[in-house]
Formats: sequence, C-alpha cells, structure tokens
Amino acid sequence: MRFLVRIQPTVQGGNKLIKDPQGIQKLESYYKKIKGESAYFYEQNGLRTFEFIIDLPSVDKIPSIAEPMFQEYDAKIEFHPVMVFGDLKKAISKKK
Repeated sequence: MRFLVRIQPTVQGGNKLIKDPQGIQKLESYYKKIKGESAYFYEQNGLRTFEFIIDLPSVDKIPSIAEPMFQEYDAKIEFHPVMVFGDLKKAISKKK
C-alpha cells in the first residue's frame, strides 16, 4: 500500500541534521533504505518538513520507518495512505 510519510524534525533535530557534515548523506541513505518513490522538502508551520512516498508491504514495517527519525531527529511523523489515479479509477469503478 502506498503511503505519504510526513516527517517534521524539531528545530533542534533539524539543526542537528544541517550541521552534521554527513547529514544529507544520512537522509539520502534513509530514503533509499525505505525505498522512497519520491521526496519533497519544504517548510510547514515553521518547521522543516520532509515528505516521502513509499510503498509499504505491511503495516508492521511502520516502526522500522518511524524509529530512525524519532531517535535521530526527535521528529513528528505521520503516515497517510494515498492513491494514484489508477487506484482512484479502480475504486470508483467498483462503486458502480
């Protein structure tokens, strides 16, 4: 199932990432480990925000995705199931 994973490190956690000479490489390694399909970086509500689209084979994988960000950057993390147009078309065709 495809999920949008929104990650918001605390200000201190974000500063830690930025100040670490290997910070961006660590984030990229994390992204590859979770097999991200796409990544977006922006500000939301005054916080650095990262969003990754991932395909999650089962929900028991959530801790392995969330814990590194909780522990390393004191981040707030949200998981939202999302659909692409093909999924939406399939869902709507079943309603008819």
